[in-house]
Parts: sequence; structure tokens; C-alpha cells
Amino acid sequence: MAFSRFEDIPIKDPDSLIPGYIRFPAIVLGAIALDVVPHTFMAAGRPGGGWLSRIRTAFRTVMRERWPLSHWKFALNGVIAWYLCYAAFRNVKSMAPFVHEKIYDDPLAEIDKFLFAGHDPAAVLHAWFGTGIAAHFFSSVYIVWIALVPVSIAIALVWTRQTRAGEWYVTAVAVDWALGALLYVLVPTVGPIYSDSSTFADLPDTYVSKLADSMWTDRVDTLATHGESGLQTIAAFASLHVGIMMTICLIVQAVKLARWVRIGAWTFFGLTVLATVYLGWHFFVDVIAGAALGAFAVWIAGIATGNRVGLRVRLVPEVSESGEPASASHPEALASRSLPLPDRPAAD
Repeated sequence: MAFSRFEDIPIKDPDSLIPGYIRFPAIVLGAIALDVVPHTFMAAGRPGGGWLSRIRTAFRTVMRERWPLSHWKFALNGVIAWYLCYAAFRNVKSMAPFVHEKIYDDPLAEIDKFLFAGHDPAAVLHAWFGTGIAAHFFSSVYIVWIALVPVSIAIALVWTRQTRAGEWYVTAVAVDWALGALLYVLVPTVGPIYSDSSTFADLPDTYVSKLADSMWTDRVDTLATHGESGLQTIAAFASLHVGIMMTICLIVQAVKLARWVRIGAWTFFGLTVLATVYLGWHFFVDVIAGAALGAFAVWIAGIATGNRVGLRVRLVPEVSESGEPASASHPEALASRSLPLPDRPAAD
């Protein structure tokens, strides 16, 4: 709001095709349907005499046991708060070139070359992996990342029955956005794909290359119209691709999800690091800063949501009315589904 008034730039909805205030609640409601419908049909049993009546009875039971009022409040409040943070992040990111006109790509490129003994990190990866099928593979990694964030938010708000774990993750992602927006204003950059486009000229056309062209067009239009045409989304320091993946990895470790989930998260973290540098979205120093940002977000969000012992963050299991953990067998699991929780307010 302050940047908007100071620079006289309009605040806009960050999603022009499907507005976020429709898209994010739709994702959550869709996730709720994916939770309720299968359980309803499993409880109703096979079709036969009185099947429709059994479905109605099963639906009421599932809604009562799995979706008490407290969890509705938790899920809907969570998605509303997260969307407001996301919308603010996108607008601040778009305003960054107006607030701070200097571009810091050259200094960051020099730091990268120092870290890689005089070599360009992206050129090194191109030499290692080639510039053919690898480009399409890393483009696919980028596409998966785009879908991962809203899906993970839906999981944290809908499919978890440990609300402390869900609110820890959602708060951490919000911190990622907030700190990322601050860094975009303090250290504005456009990224190697724009500041050193010749390094990426040999890469084939992929979804990412088309997206990069579209984003640059949006930036030119936004700067030319002083923000009237829409939002621009180009800013590289720090890498929130890496930052949010670090947040995801540390959260799944902290809440002790299944080993295959943890291994998968760290594997995708590594692929995200490679993809962002290979494709030119970020300098390697952006990756380092993004990883540090994501780790800090987990720590400060853990403190804020009460998931801590002193200054050390850890998942604090919720306690049921009987005084026992919500899941006696797995008290720190993110998605304990064996027993429904009582209708009570979500933990602070």
C-alpha cells in the first residue's frame, strides 16, 4: 500500500486469467471434495437396496467426523490469509523496478564467476548436461514447481489433521513471500536469462523460453504504462523457487512424514537448484540466498505458531480433550487420518 501511494501505482489482482480469490478457494474446496467423496462412497458400500439412503447417511457421518466447524474455519481462514499475502507479494514484486531503479545483475554475475573459479555456472551446466533434452527436462521441473505450491497449500489446509503442522507450513510460505518481496526491492535484478541472454541462445524452445518472452513483454508494458497495464513478475534475488523448496523439505523433516516423501522432497530441491541456474532464471548466489531465506522462514514461522521448545523449532503435537496426542501412534505426523478429531477450535 505504501509503495502504491508513494509511486502512484495501482494495486491489481495478481492473476488476470482466473483471479486468485477464485482459484485458491476453488483449489481448497476441490481438495475437500477429494477427501469427502471417496470416504462417503467407501462408507456407503456397494450399490444395492437402499444405496442412496446409505450414501446420504455416510455423507453426514463423514462431514461430522472429518469436517467439524473448527476445521472449516482453519482451512478457509488459512487460504484467505495466504491469498492476501500472495497478492501483496505479487504487487510489491511488480513495483520493485519503480521503487529502486538500479539493476544488480552485473555484481551478482561477478560473484557467481568467483564462486565457480572464473566460469559461468549456467555455461558449466550446459556443458555437463548438454542443450537438448536436458532443457526440456529442466523445463518440466519448473512446470511441476509452479503446480506444487498451491497443491501443497491445499494439502496443509485440507488433508492434515495436525493443524499445528498445517499452519506452520502455510505461515512459513507466507514468510518466504514477504522476505522475498523485501529483497526484490532492496536488490532488484532481472536474472541471467535477460541480462546475459547469449549464454542461453543455444537452448531449444520450451515452455520456459516462451514464458520468459511473455514475462519480458509484461515487464516492458508495465514499465511503459507505470503499472496500468498489469503486473510484471521479473525479479531474481533471492530465488523463491529454491527458498520455498527448502521450506517444504525442512517442514516434511520436522513433521516426520514418510521417508519416501522426505527423499522425494530433497531430490526435487536438488533438481530445482539445477533447473533455475541451467535455464537462467537465477544466479547461483540467488540459490544460496533462497536456501537461507527458506530455512529462516521455517524457523521464524515455527516460533510464531508455537512449534518450538525455547528457540529450537519442532512440531508440538496437538492434545485431544483426553490429554493424549491427536494420533497416539504418530503424534508428529502431518496427515494422521486414523481417527477424527473432536469439534474444537484449531490450535493457536
